[in-house]
Amino acid sequence: MIQTALRIITKGITPYNEALAFQREMHARRLAREVPDTLILLEHPPVYTFGKNADKTNLLDPRDAEVIQSDRGGDITWHGPGQLVGYPIINLEDHKKSVSWYMRNLEEVIIQTLQYFDINGDRVKGMTGVWVGDQKICAMGVRLSRWVTMHGFALNVGPDMSYFHGMIPCGIQGKGVISMQELLGKAVKVEDVSPLLIKAFQAVFEFDRLIDL
Repeated sequence: MIQTALRIITKGITPYNEALAFQREMHARRLAREVPDTLILLEHPPVYTFGKNADKTNLLDPRDAEVIQSDRGGDITWHGPGQLVGYPIINLEDHKKSVSWYMRNLEEVIIQTLQYFDINGDRVKGMTGVWVGDQKICAMGVRLSRWVTMHGFALNVGPDMSYFHGMIPCGIQGKGVISMQELLGKAVKVEDVSPLLIKAFQAVFEFDRLIDL
């Protein structure tokens, strides 16, 4: 693996389509090697998004949220304030050209982040994301083009969990969703979690330094 710097971009609450356009711009610039590997961290206004092969009957009641078709993998998911969304724009040619390796590393980043809060996250065989028991705490859906990644993960820090009643999360029956706030029994903010997630991301992907914007 080539030791490289990781660029951190924090954008705050950003509409989904605006963030998608920014991802595409950064993806093109990463392909052209104009920028280093980049981790974009943000929150979205309430929005339900469908993956490429999503079953749209899994959306039960959109309420006041936007509904958007995405080009990521996976089924339906929800994003909203209080959820930490990460979009890594990483060239796997500089790491390991393996989608499964990348996904397991993303899961490991979340597992290590949760450990800082004494929450035991885990994987469930045959499913993506990170779970606490049979409840998903972090959803994942990615897209790769020419080995450069887009989309990423959504960690439930302290969002309005009632929006999850408006869908069948990730199209999975019989499983629930949960947040860090629910597990800890106290308020937790995205800004409390972000620095620790960045630390875990750097360690898991073995970046030698950070460039913070």
